[in-house]
Amino acid sequence: MNLSTSFSIKPFLLVAFLVVLADQVTKAMVISNLNLYEVLPVWQGFFNITYITNTGAAFGFMAGADKWRHIFFQVISVVALGGLIYLYRSSHSRSYPLLWGTSLVFGGALGNLIDRIRYRSVIDFLDFYVGSYHWPAFNIADSAITVGGVLLAWHFFRITEKQPR
Repeated sequence: MNLSTSFSIKPFLLVAFLVVLADQVTKAMVISNLNLYEVLPVWQGFFNITYITNTGAAFGFMAGADKWRHIFFQVISVVALGGLIYLYRSSHSRSYPLLWGTSLVFGGALGNLIDRIRYRSVIDFLDFYVGSYHWPAFNIADSAITVGGVLLAWHFFRITEKQPR
């Protein structure tokens, strides 16, 4: 299902805004109701709300308090945000997966960038586990980035599939 060939930023911005809003509201709830590293069991043996911070990228990659890391992740985020707008505006093949994918990734990246600017780290709190095996904690922004990335992959896979060989 294709969108109009003319560029419309309104649906893109609406989805991105809703992601940022949900992300920042949930993080504010966690910050105001839990102490750092506090665990709130939700579903015994499967899911906790756990207030932690992450100074690195996904799964704590490159975590650390060095000033260059803080600046590096902010710059990467701003470049990614610009790249997403460029991707959405310049795509010749508009689709709902493209709209949703770019706007979800944009909103997620912006939500985490806001944390990096405000707190010098990203607030994570969704903690899924089975027994002693924990998935790294994450947040709404991370979820939006993941779902958006899958939608973008689907969009580009479909476009590549349709092109003659």
